[in-house]
Amino acid sequence: MVINRLFSLLRCYQARLSRKIVFWVFLSIIGVEVAILIPSYWLEQQRQLEKLEIDSKAAVKAIIAFTDSQMEADNFKETVTVITNNSEVLTGITIYNLQGQQVAQTGEISQLSFDDLNGQVMNRLRSRDGNRYDVAWSSASLGLPYVLISRHDASNVKQELRNFTLRIAGLVLIISIFVTAATMMVLGVIVIDPILQIRNDLFKAGEALSQDQTNVIFYAIANKRNDELGQVMQAFGDMFDRVSQEIATRKQTENNLRSEKKKSEKLLLNILPKTIADRLKEKEGTIAQEFSEVTILFADIVGFTQLSSTINPEKLVELLNDIFSRFDSLTEKYSLEKIKTIGDSYMVAGGLPIYHPNHADAIASMALDMLSEIKKFQQQFNLDTNIRIGINTGPVVAGVIGKKKFIYDLWGDAVNTASRMESHGIPGCIQVTETTYKILKETYIFEERGCLTIKGKGKMRTYLLIKKR
Repeated sequence: MVINRLFSLLRCYQARLSRKIVFWVFLSIIGVEVAILIPSYWLEQQRQLEKLEIDSKAAVKAIIAFTDSQMEADNFKETVTVITNNSEVLTGITIYNLQGQQVAQTGEISQLSFDDLNGQVMNRLRSRDGNRYDVAWSSASLGLPYVLISRHDASNVKQELRNFTLRIAGLVLIISIFVTAATMMVLGVIVIDPILQIRNDLFKAGEALSQDQTNVIFYAIANKRNDELGQVMQAFGDMFDRVSQEIATRKQTENNLRSEKKKSEKLLLNILPKTIADRLKEKEGTIAQEFSEVTILFADIVGFTQLSSTINPEKLVELLNDIFSRFDSLTEKYSLEKIKTIGDSYMVAGGLPIYHPNHADAIASMALDMLSEIKKFQQQFNLDTNIRIGINTGPVVAGVIGKKKFIYDLWGDAVNTASRMESHGIPGCIQVTETTYKILKETYIFEERGCLTIKGKGKMRTYLLIKKR
């Protein structure tokens, strides 16, 4: 039982709320003790200084006893010196006559002077470092026609005060620790430990709800209390039961909806770009958007038609799927939009439906990678296939039309020109228009092919994309 209480107390001190309570209890006790210590310190200091005065008063009385008003000055000085040297506390004495003239001085010079008495019976001054203590005795206090200023060694007073402070501080610390521990022990058993247990119940409840656990034993439910904390515990148990039931029902419904939604989302995103799909969800009808500048790429697999007559259809589709899957990975790599495939032709665009600041550069990089992928494909399957690529940059209209079998497509002269670049191209090469060439000529190396007669366009200057600079 005692060990359990000790562990319970340790848990209390580990909690932040407990540490705050400990801190303020401890600070309050320290504050009270400091308020008591300060006046005690000054009283002790006064007692120690008065003790010095008592010790030095004996020397002063000796001076009075061995001195009379008729004594010569030299004898008077000698008497003062002897008495000072025989004293354990006096480090120096200065004597003035009633006119303020110094008549004797032995040992250390005091900080007080004749003028500091200023009509007082006695005056006192402790040095700034606390090691010296000066007392000025008036002629009235001495019963002699002299003013005597004594300097005392107060270093022992300084040490005594330090020891006194340490003793009191140690006592204050012990009392503070004891009272704080006792307070925390009581608060821990009555309040803090149950609160910590309820906190653990909350963590356990969260984990139980996330894992659909129902048969969980909670401290708050197992322990009954007839106070406010007991009411909180009861409310916690009721809340957990209600939330468990609601979550179970809601999860089942959400799982069903989520499963159906994922199927439809996956199907839709395989057909349309996400932005277009989102717009299509919001409203039905024609979706069209004009783009002032995009870059279009057409690619055609050379020799694939001849290949289709030599292998079975399943193998043919498998090979075509392999090639186009490689191209699809490149569109994701360069953030481009695959538009469609027609037979063994592949169409991709850059700069739509989301703006792409370097769409021409991305298309050019993808085209070079497509040539590399075709070479890998040739080596892997030992097939005599190649690819012909055409690229153009210009304005287009893009959108979705119709009500069934949606497809995101492009229209415009720039699309037709890109298609012509591919059909009039050279196998294993990338042919671009002069428009695309002007955009990329600073970052890519081209070879001018010359002017070609393009169907529907007439004479056009074209270039072959070689590599990136």
